[in-house]
Amino acid sequence: MVVPPAVRPDRVTKFLKPYVLRMHFTNKFVNAQVIHTPTATVASAASSQEKALRLSMEKAKESTRDVAAAAKIGKILAERLQMQNIPAVSVFLKRDQKYHGKVKAAFNIAILF
Repeated sequence: MVVPPAVRPDRVTKFLKPYVLRMHFTNKFVNAQVIHTPTATVASAASSQEKALRLSMEKAKESTRDVAAAAKIGKILAERLQMQNIPAVSVFLKRDQKYHGKVKAAFNIAILF
């Protein structure tokens, strides 16, 4: 007699939104990527290292690493996601990241669009 394997529920990642926002901060720049988790590909990305954004921020004497820069990155990322018809994004936090400051600024702007 063969006993069939136990039925297991789908993995938790299937219940989450397939697009995940990942943020990386350096001492000089803010980087954000939206990754499509089932295929492990980058759907869209934005960074304060991009030439056009960096030059405009330098002219206005703004920092490329603070909360305001993260909000600008979130706005740019939201516009790019809107062009690709990506409706919703969840956020992935590393152990040392908390949902406040730069992460909150970028994610809230990306959600509003």
